Amino acid sequence: MRLSRRQLAATTLAVLAAPALGQAQPAWPSRPVRFIIPFPPGGAADLVGRMLAAHFQQALGQGFVVENRGGAGSAIGVDALAKAPADGTAVGMINIAANAILPAVRKLPLPYRPIEDFAPISNLAVTPALLLVNPRKLPDVRNVADLVAAAKARPEAINFGSSGVGSSLHLGMELFMAKAGIRMTHVPFNGGGPLLQALLAGTVDVSLDVAATTTQLIRDGQIRALATTAPARMAIYPDLPALNETYPGAELASWHGLAAPAGTPAPILARLAAETQAFLRAPDTRQRYSQLNLDMPQHTTPEAFRDFMTREIATFRDLARAQNIVVE
Repeated sequence: MRLSRRQLAATTLAVLAAPALGQAQPAWPSRPVRFIIPFPPGGAADLVGRMLAAHFQQALGQGFVVENRGGAGSAIGVDALAKAPADGTAVGMINIAANAILPAVRKLPLPYRPIEDFAPISNLAVTPALLLVNPRKLPDVRNVADLVAAAKARPEAINFGSSGVGSSLHLGMELFMAKAGIRMTHVPFNGGGPLLQALLAGTVDVSLDVAATTTQLIRDGQIRALATTAPARMAIYPDLPALNETYPGAELASWHGLAAPAGTPAPILARLAAETQAFLRAPDTRQRYSQLNLDMPQHTTPEAFRDFMTREIATFRDLARAQNIVVE
């Protein structure tokens, strides 16, 4: 049987293509992967990121090279992740500040889109805050009801500190005040360290802060904890109520998650998601989280984490507009 010119051409192309089609795709990862952490070394986020990078390296048989890119409230490192090649050679951490609060409060546009420029994989760690008072400045305030009553009796006479305008500790206090119908005077500081020192010195009366830096001070009686901003009571403070119990929606927990650049191939994202789940289930991870006063996260599937981030942005955007909170 004689083949037509068109049939002959098609047959030739099929023969030439056959070896290529039969070749297996190269295994991922075939070379070291950048693991971008948008904070300086040493903090809780850095420790979690390094733990996860080590897990990936062991599980996937390839190097995951940690790259600390701190600065601008973590926006520099997050922007670097957004602009990295979407080919599986980069993965990194995103967080409440860069991917939820800054988009809500910043006056000028960010150099990245907080969700669209990323492929969210999983939430990694949650850090609820504690509502704290200086017991020498507010000796009669022993619970949340006392604080609300004092603030209503003297509007804006009580002051509260934060780690900066537009920080999670600032927005958490604004959320609590909005839910409780009270006003206190905001005193911002440049970071959590100066804030804690101001609370201890009595420069400010009230603040939010994380358990990791305040637990011993609470035990020593230097500061008094009234509640947690976690959705429910914390295991290390079972007798401490959650603000959510009295004021539904008055919850805030700093979070750190894992993401890749948008457009990263789906099989790579699926493998990263599966290994992240294995990391979070590991007993060693849970023990280390307990030592660091970190909570295990919800929203650990890519879909749930993306939905969670969307809700977080909406919550903070509505709050920032209502309270006229703007960061230049």
